[in-house]
Amino acid sequence: MRSLTSDQSVKNQKLKPGTLKRIISFAKPYKIYLIVFLATVVIDSVLVVATPLLLRSLIDKGVIPGRGDVVTRLAIIVGVLAVADAGFNMFGRWFSSRIGEGLIYDLRTQVFAHVQRQSIAFFTRTQTGALISRINSDVIGAQQAFTATLSGVLSNTLSLLLVSIAMLTLSWQITLISLLLLPVFLIPTKWIGKKLQGYTRRSFELNAEMSSTMTERFNVSGALLVSLYGDNDKELKNFSGKARNVADMGVNIAMLNRIFFIAMTSVAAVATSFAYGIGGHLAINKSITVGTLLAITALLARLYGPLTALSNVRVDVMSALVSFERVFEVLDLEPMVKDPLAPISIPSTTPEIRFQDVHFSYPKASQISLASLESAAKPEIVESGTVLSGITFNVKAGTLTAIVGPSGAGKSTISALIPRLYDVTSGAITINEVDIKKASILELRKLIGVVTQDSHMFHESIRANLLYAKSDATEAELLAACDSAQIGNFIRSLPNGFDTVVGERGHRLSGGEKQRLAIARLLLKAPKIVILDEATAHLDSENEALVQKAFETALQGRTSVVIAHRLSTIQGADQIIVLEDGKIAEIGRHDELVAKRGLYFELFQRQSLGVAE
Repeated sequence: MRSLTSDQSVKNQKLKPGTLKRIISFAKPYKIYLIVFLATVVIDSVLVVATPLLLRSLIDKGVIPGRGDVVTRLAIIVGVLAVADAGFNMFGRWFSSRIGEGLIYDLRTQVFAHVQRQSIAFFTRTQTGALISRINSDVIGAQQAFTATLSGVLSNTLSLLLVSIAMLTLSWQITLISLLLLPVFLIPTKWIGKKLQGYTRRSFELNAEMSSTMTERFNVSGALLVSLYGDNDKELKNFSGKARNVADMGVNIAMLNRIFFIAMTSVAAVATSFAYGIGGHLAINKSITVGTLLAITALLARLYGPLTALSNVRVDVMSALVSFERVFEVLDLEPMVKDPLAPISIPSTTPEIRFQDVHFSYPKASQISLASLESAAKPEIVESGTVLSGITFNVKAGTLTAIVGPSGAGKSTISALIPRLYDVTSGAITINEVDIKKASILELRKLIGVVTQDSHMFHESIRANLLYAKSDATEAELLAACDSAQIGNFIRSLPNGFDTVVGERGHRLSGGEKQRLAIARLLLKAPKIVILDEATAHLDSENEALVQKAFETALQGRTSVVIAHRLSTIQGADQIIVLEDGKIAEIGRHDELVAKRGLYFELFQRQSLGVAE
């Protein structure tokens, strides 16, 4: 049935050069397992033919002559072969599962590791569900190339060959007449296969739509939106309609499966009746023996299954190979941000950051992602253009530099370039005179701690979220970091303390609590460079005051870059860089910039901070 529901369109696809060689390389670690597994498949195919032939001898040489000893001996042999067949099946299944699960493990871990090395730009375009599907569905489809597909092709080919030879040897007349019914069997099978393929594809689509609705409504943000804006009756009606479509399609598939089963058994029954009828007359005329007749009818039942499977063998093989190719497509996508071949270590002194004539444009979709992993792979209507132009400034060791400017000026882009979430288009960023492109990505990011305006928390305990920054942190270190971040007392007040689960994206915490927890996480990491990207933008005045107090500890003795929306929070900065349209408009201290009455003064005045015209 799996063959019948396979997508027929894959048989017309052409594999990229070298794909087969690459697939074989994945099988090399399992070479011994594959050999033993295929040996069990061959033995099983031989036993399929051996049993009817032994029954023939049991009837002709034992039952009809009345020789009880022969009947007993052959019956025992048939029983032993049945047990041996079961044993070989179990043996083969063990090896099959070892190969299959091993391949799944190898492919999944490789894809996971490779995806983790992709730049942030990749994740901004990629649909998460499509990516997970590669790691799940396509990986499983790929492993079937070495288990179900390979064994199926070998087993069915061998079974068909042995059964046909045995039947022709026993009676070519009955065999040829039985084969005349083959079109009656295969034509409906093909028709049902096309219908099932369409139904199955539609079933996948309907299930995906239903699952997407549940995923969007059941996460915290979606549930909150439904609660505030949604209509429960309308939501139920929308979901029940999709669930009804899934159920109706399930009924159609079930009925078509039953029709196929009935058609198959009916044709097999008609073929068997022909064999009995013709063979019965041949037995009466002494042209064949009764045992031969019984053996042929037993073999006939083993003829149509392999024929059906082999009629779709190209589809099965290509489906498995295409799954491999889809996995390779992800593995072959080169990360935009890469480690240098010979990384240079960054001196361990307090870091000094220098931007030298930095230009930056966001990469195009074709450079960072795969069209097949995007929900709507369409050409961009508007190119991003140049985001930063000729940015040059220094952040001296141990000082605080604030970056301000209108929305879209490029502030957050600068904060993303320092830890190499993106690479500069031209120019250079150095830390202690080392170009960050020449340093190890891991070493660079160990130096840097970041707090954004919406710090992410995993759906785990407070402890797990904190230990993500320092896995070997002690309880005392956790408490010290939380106290410094002004959230220690809050955690002590919780019934489960550090073992309190924060919920999806930290939704069980308030905005201020989540930000202070993010600062505690940063303090545990103990970075030499701190980047704050509008970390207090969405907080009320009370929480902002607590977070600002936490920042005093976080920034002390560290080189800091603060992206600020509220100018009141950065008046004490060592220098303030004012961006406009991706360029530096002004640079200086707060008092100097206010005195200039330029863009900074306008922004400052707009926020009603009491400065006269």
